Amino acid sequence: MSELICYKTLPVWHKETLPAAFQQQHNTREGSWAQLTVLRGTLNFSLMTAAGEITETFTFTPDNQPPRIAPQQWHRIDSVSEDVECQLAFYCTAEQYYSQKYQLTPPHSEVIEAAGKIPPGRVLDLGCGNGRNVLYLDQKGFSVEGWDKSTESLNQLQGIITAEKRENITLVQKDLNGVTLAGQYDFILSTVVMMFLQPDTIPALIKQMQDATRPGGYNLIVAAMNTPDYPCPLPFPFTFRPGELLDNYTGWEIVKYNENPGALHKVDAQGNPIKLRFATLLAKKKA
Repeated sequence: MSELICYKTLPVWHKETLPAAFQQQHNTREGSWAQLTVLRGTLNFSLMTAAGEITETFTFTPDNQPPRIAPQQWHRIDSVSEDVECQLAFYCTAEQYYSQKYQLTPPHSEVIEAAGKIPPGRVLDLGCGNGRNVLYLDQKGFSVEGWDKSTESLNQLQGIITAEKRENITLVQKDLNGVTLAGQYDFILSTVVMMFLQPDTIPALIKQMQDATRPGGYNLIVAAMNTPDYPCPLPFPFTFRPGELLDNYTGWEIVKYNENPGALHKVDAQGNPIKLRFATLLAKKKA
């Protein structure tokens, strides 16, 4: 489990300070592993089913430490010795670190996939929001710029950057409806942002993205579509037509392109995620 990252460590507990909730049946949340460390004394522990049936029991000591408890595994602390001292820490994958610790939305799946193909370099996130992709790409070794027009989102993100002592992230307040991209980047991305922009700004923005990409660099765009089989039910200022995004990348190497159905975080009147097609493109600029 060496790939897991600790995102939270609780204070040391003694017998009198051990929370009652941990002595009752409970489970770890999705995407979160629990690591209990016995510093002194003994601790009796049970693994359980969701129905409350005990499947295994253990006695842990400083010389016989508990294993990590997997996400959503039911368990409880049955009893402890008078002199017990123990401490609980929570772990997650790198992709889940900021969402678990700061309750951010996890990084976009297309960003995670692209970061596995693109060597670390200088990256620009257009419409970075609260930083889910910026923070993940920083983890992966990229030097990251995040642009967004929301003061609130940028302030929240800067607070995380400061708390985590991240040194390779730069934030800039910009309205993407009227920006000029200067400099050269190895990777420029815009995920679930372009549908909030004015239609007449999109062609120029894409052209600027392309011009600001170094030869051999990449563009990633994910944006909403409006199609006959999946009419867009929301009043976005802009949506791509079938094939429209791909037509903008003639002469580039198309690493990935699809117009698959997907779901927004927003829900309809019945509480179901709103579905529509998304144009998804990862393209490499020819050297």
